[in-house]
Amino acid sequence: MSDLSDSRAATNALLGALKRDHWGSRAVVRFLGQAADRSARQAARRPRALVQITTLHCLLLALALARQQRPGPRWVAASWTLSVLHLGLLEERDRLSPADALTLLRGNLPATVLGASHWSGGLAIALDLADGRLARHQRTVSPFGDYADSVADAAFWTWLVLRHEPSRTVRAAAIAAWAVPVATVTAISVRRGTMPERPRPALLRPAAAMQGIVALRHFLRR
Repeated sequence: MSDLSDSRAATNALLGALKRDHWGSRAVVRFLGQAADRSARQAARRPRALVQITTLHCLLLALALARQQRPGPRWVAASWTLSVLHLGLLEERDRLSPADALTLLRGNLPATVLGASHWSGGLAIALDLADGRLARHQRTVSPFGDYADSVADAAFWTWLVLRHEPSRTVRAAAIAAWAVPVATVTAISVRRGTMPERPRPALLRPAAAMQGIVALRHFLRR
């Protein structure tokens, strides 16, 4: 399990074992242990990527500490931990791409002074478009980039609406738009015991629309 080079195959094997054991408490503990072991082994095999991620997050941490930004240090620490634990998703690559760095930067906007600016929503959308185009142009698309992109979106936009959006209706609609795809993918994974394909574009359109609405409202608000 730990030595499977294909991250999707490894995940499917872990989920399949959970399903066979009916998601019992021992099976869950074993699942977490095996997943952590594989994550550590995959990170050790990619020292360049590990150094890149650590350097980037050290810079972000310095920015957060310099401005005494909240929830800066804890946010950056959580981002570093998640990134390191999922280095196996780089598959055959041993380093981050520029697109991956842009994605991680977007996910950490709340930890910097940029997150509180009235144009942070527009900046997040611009970074989202840029990292996707850059990854396709440089042919560096990977499961790691897909995972980081989803987490960056969920983290930044949830933070923005909870912290800066005054309308309860808009907050509820925005969170629901991002929660539905995640809940759908999770439910399918549990029921099938395998990872499903990425959510269809139609399922993600409400979230994209809400991002534009929230960004515009945040920009116009003083």
